[in-house]
Amino acid sequence: MMPEVLTEPPGAASAPLRRVFAFGGGTADDVPGGAALDLLGGKGAGLAEMSRLGLPVPPGFTVCTEVGRHLLRTGRYPDGVREQVGGALSQLEARTGQGFGDASDPLLVAVRSGAAVSMPGMMDTVLNLGLNDATVEALARRSGDPRFAFDTYRRFIQMFGAVVLGLDHGCFEDILEQAKLRHRCRLDCELDADACRALVRSYLAMVERELGQPFPQDPVQQLWQAVGAVFRSWDNRRAVLFRRLNGVTDGDGTGGNGTGGTAVTVQAMVFGNRGADSGTGVAFTRDPSTGDDVLFGEFLPDAQGEDLVSGIRTPQPLDRMAEEMPTVFGQLETAAKRLEAHCRDMQDIEFTVQQGRLFLLQTRPGKRTMEAAVRIAVHMAEAGLITAAEAVGRVDADALQRLLHPVLDPSAPRKVLGRGLPAAPGAVTGRIAFSAAEAVQRAARGESVILCRAETDPEDIHGIHAAGGVLTARGGMTSHAAVVARGMGRTCVVAVSGLVIDRAGGSAALGGETIRSGDVVTLDGSSGEVLLGAVPTVMPALSDEVATLIGWADELRWLGGGADAPLP
Repeated sequence: MMPEVLTEPPGAASAPLRRVFAFGGGTADDVPGGAALDLLGGKGAGLAEMSRLGLPVPPGFTVCTEVGRHLLRTGRYPDGVREQVGGALSQLEARTGQGFGDASDPLLVAVRSGAAVSMPGMMDTVLNLGLNDATVEALARRSGDPRFAFDTYRRFIQMFGAVVLGLDHGCFEDILEQAKLRHRCRLDCELDADACRALVRSYLAMVERELGQPFPQDPVQQLWQAVGAVFRSWDNRRAVLFRRLNGVTDGDGTGGNGTGGTAVTVQAMVFGNRGADSGTGVAFTRDPSTGDDVLFGEFLPDAQGEDLVSGIRTPQPLDRMAEEMPTVFGQLETAAKRLEAHCRDMQDIEFTVQQGRLFLLQTRPGKRTMEAAVRIAVHMAEAGLITAAEAVGRVDADALQRLLHPVLDPSAPRKVLGRGLPAAPGAVTGRIAFSAAEAVQRAARGESVILCRAETDPEDIHGIHAAGGVLTARGGMTSHAAVVARGMGRTCVVAVSGLVIDRAGGSAALGGETIRSGDVVTLDGSSGEVLLGAVPTVMPALSDEVATLIGWADELRWLGGGADAPLP
């Protein structure tokens, strides 16, 4: 529960309370009352903590959760917030040596959400904010790379148009696909500078046609529109559904009980789309599927974060990054170990590499399978990072039962249709559904369902919840489908080579077979295999870590051990 440090006292209008907190450059503003998570949200609190540790964090500031609750409750910002944001923006300009809206050396920012409870992909983000018809030309001159500048501008128009202006994301994607067809490109990163310029013109024309007015060119106007939209995304349909499905208290989005809501971070942009020595990635300090003590994750060269999370492009494993960027990978490995030891839990780290330089954008406790949760808890307790009582407390007793569910019989006959990445373990047999709505309908009839998509997005959250398994043609181990499925305990196989989905026709082609809506397939989340029909199951063996944890739990109950109990 957040302390009442932000409640306006009588007569305080002349001295508004502080609601904006800076981070970056090895420093972070102190948060009153020790309420970092409630006040700054998970993203803001993580950025502040990484800054205090001296890790490479692009500078920025966080507008606290209370501002969002006030905005949702009253439709306006609290007194003094606009002035505090203006002051923080001036400090950010001084730190970076760039000017927001400056037509000679523009500062661009990312505007991101971040609630106290991790809600991956459920709320909104706007990257590359501050670009307009003038500043994009300045970015092209300063970078010496017009292709990068106009690719960045078209990304901003698309994201701002969908998140802030309410335009259909698909309208932008249709224009992009047409451009790739004209230029015979498979990936958007293969479009040249002239093609990116033309895309920007097409995007701007479409926005004006749809809205009846031009795309906003004033960076300050862009900033406040984006901040408002990100705050309001706390109450969007997918975020509300996610909280309901996961039992997260949201305080009805109005701050009536002093909890809930998202903070908003405004952070200087770093660019993963600057060529072959740049990119974006996600790293887990341990394998989130197995709990193995290895740095695990993916990296997408010449890309921004949304490319990786969306699953549109299949990323490379971190092993490839270690080969191609050994120095940067070593820096990432060192930072990951330091963060896990400091936070005393497995961390999920988002990072960007800009022209060979590493930047950390987020750290948070990583979503993990139940098998991984048990192994990590036991191993950390045995290493002295946490107590036995903490280890037991980190594993939900009801969820632990999932480890005792059947697995595929290795001796049973099987017809393998295809293979993908085993993003979340387990075995599930079910009827194929090609949309979230169909998955919900089939589950309501008592059917076991496998949601089959080219890639999932946050709007599919209700379908993932209804399904027993998720199957995608694209994406990676850190894509939206993989992260959400692991968190929900669903089996998931992604990036299945050769899987071609015809949603309109209600069918998919894989391994020489045509799979239609309602057909039965089986997913093996341990091997990544997609199997035709049902496959028999057997009971799994109990792992040493599960036996150890259960023994600790029994002994702690017998001893009446508390949170500080040593290993039994």
